[in-house]
Amino acid sequence: MKNGFIIICVIIALVVVYQLAVYLMSISKQDKIKVEPFLAFGNDTEVFFKGRVIKAYTQSRPSSRNNWISNIAATVKRYAGSSVPLAKVEITFQEKSYTVATDEDGVFELQIGDSKPILGSNELVTFQVLEPETKKSLVAHMEVTRYFGTTGVISDIDDTILISHSTELGKKFWLSVSKNAYTRRPLPGVSEFYKKITDDKTLPIFYVSSSDWSLFDLIRDFLRYRHIPDGPILLKDKHINLRNIWKSGGGDHSHKLQKIELLMEMFPKMQFYLIGDSGQHDPEIYAQVIEDFPGRVKEVFIRTVGKLDVERKEAIQKQAGISHFHFIESSQEAIQIAKQESIID
Repeated sequence: MKNGFIIICVIIALVVVYQLAVYLMSISKQDKIKVEPFLAFGNDTEVFFKGRVIKAYTQSRPSSRNNWISNIAATVKRYAGSSVPLAKVEITFQEKSYTVATDEDGVFELQIGDSKPILGSNELVTFQVLEPETKKSLVAHMEVTRYFGTTGVISDIDDTILISHSTELGKKFWLSVSKNAYTRRPLPGVSEFYKKITDDKTLPIFYVSSSDWSLFDLIRDFLRYRHIPDGPILLKDKHINLRNIWKSGGGDHSHKLQKIELLMEMFPKMQFYLIGDSGQHDPEIYAQVIEDFPGRVKEVFIRTVGKLDVERKEAIQKQAGISHFHFIESSQEAIQIAKQESIID
């Protein structure tokens, strides 16, 4: 009861601060429209780009020395921004330009076919905001990563690699506002397990999460700081601000299935290891993937969060129809199973 009251007080305080931040942005020059590129990856003939256009404060770099007050202030800056719908963005790749518009959440995406890699050179894509017009040209660049081969990994983030307490609203909320990329903690043994299952980072790994795009840089920095293999991070498009921050990571998780379908279709020759947790809907989503894409899933590892209902477990395994659907308690157990299955040495 006491914890719940504290959380409510913090939420009210954040809403008040949000309104103040929006007001200050409206009368100051600190509100900068910017383009944020998130994804630029592809196969041997196609590429996929994604990003967003937002109006937001410039963020300072986080530090492991930041206290909870500094982190809450950073959270206010992170979520005080607003999306820029119907912005026009010019995407230039391989000397060709394409114009796309942002949706109501300020998000844009583009998938291009017939774009084979240029051998012997890095492939760069340029994003430029055409509208709304600003005094300073808004341009961002990103290097395109191509993935080949026949095996990859798809992983959830919250409570799979990152301690999030997704099933406990109070703890989840406090972690999301009071910690940063360097003070959030990973699940024990995650770095070792992921290095092994990606064959020391030689296999591609893709992260799919219900977190929103405002957490993209936090997740990216967290992965690097904790020595967890890098890979494209596919998040939820819905814009979150301080008024609805408690919804971050929650709600409908069907977008995760859609993003996995995108990966399955973009890499049709690739089989995947799927890694998630039982706290939300990963087991059901992965079982659906197995059903929709027969023969494409090699193994599934589900980290058990809390008590797992026996009937739920049996229903999931029956739907999946494969024996390699593992419910695990720890990374060490996953490593042992992977060794027994000859996935890793």
